Amino acid sequence: MKKLMNQPDQYVDQMLEGIVAAHPELKRIAGTQVIVRAHPKAKVALVSGGGSGHEPAHAGYVGVGMLDAAVSGSVFTSPTPDQVLSAIRAVDQGQGVLLVIKNYTGDVMNFEMAADLASMEGIAIEKVIVADDVAVENSTYTVGQRGIAGTVFVHKIAGAAAEAGMDLATVKRIAEKVIANVHSMGMALSPCTVPASGKPSFVLGEDEVEIGIGIHGEPGTHRENLRLADEIVDTLLDRILAHSGVVDGDEVAVMLNGLGATPQSELYIAYRRVAERLRARNIAVHKALVGEYMTSLEMAGFSISLLKLDDELMSLLDAPADTPAYRQS
Repeated sequence: MKKLMNQPDQYVDQMLEGIVAAHPELKRIAGTQVIVRAHPKAKVALVSGGGSGHEPAHAGYVGVGMLDAAVSGSVFTSPTPDQVLSAIRAVDQGQGVLLVIKNYTGDVMNFEMAADLASMEGIAIEKVIVADDVAVENSTYTVGQRGIAGTVFVHKIAGAAAEAGMDLATVKRIAEKVIANVHSMGMALSPCTVPASGKPSFVLGEDEVEIGIGIHGEPGTHRENLRLADEIVDTLLDRILAHSGVVDGDEVAVMLNGLGATPQSELYIAYRRVAERLRARNIAVHKALVGEYMTSLEMAGFSISLLKLDDELMSLLDAPADTPAYRQS
């Protein structure tokens, strides 16, 4: 194992120290693994998070127009309820807090426990659960579809709604609309290595790929021999379109997300095929995001997320944002 790190047990702590050192618009709540906006605004607050190792998710999306707090667990491990509760307390401005939770058993359990505790303290709290992965219904970490890179669209659009001063019920409704309309699927060319274990999370043969991989290395639908990039894109996109309800003439946003070790050149090769396929069906791409938005340490591979848009979602997607990992004027 080769990692640019010091001690494995300080991996997350030192990463968070580096984030706030690089971005003075953020701060860390003392004694926690919670990153918040240094200059909070009186509005509905958004809190998200999960295991570390998916950077820039989630701390990279803390800022104007997106999240108010991100809670980082150990690598690929859900944050504890007390950490989530610390985040809720830190960002509550009296107008309520929305938790954005990816559908993993530990995340759901710990965030919901924190929500119950916060509610007992008199904090108005709501939650949504993102389950955008169309690859498999159940896996190592979940009951039901997993939450993967489509979560970033929830952060962006619900964050814009909160930034605009909408109330908690409205922000939750908009987040749920995004969740209902975003669908994703990924693949891996190679595994990653969790620092504490020192061993790859799974093994692929030299000419094998995993189709439908999860963001922690969970198995997908099947393994197969490496094929042409266009053929792999077609496999993922066909399944996404079959689940999405997107039809000819619709308008969408697309995220072509690298998993940590895929060159930008290869991501653009993949996106080229996505654009070609959508154009052939007269599906207009309103916004295309190509890059690393929710990774899996140094895993090689990518995921595609397709968000069906209406006027409301489009307007909020286009709203300004200023965070370390997502800036839009």
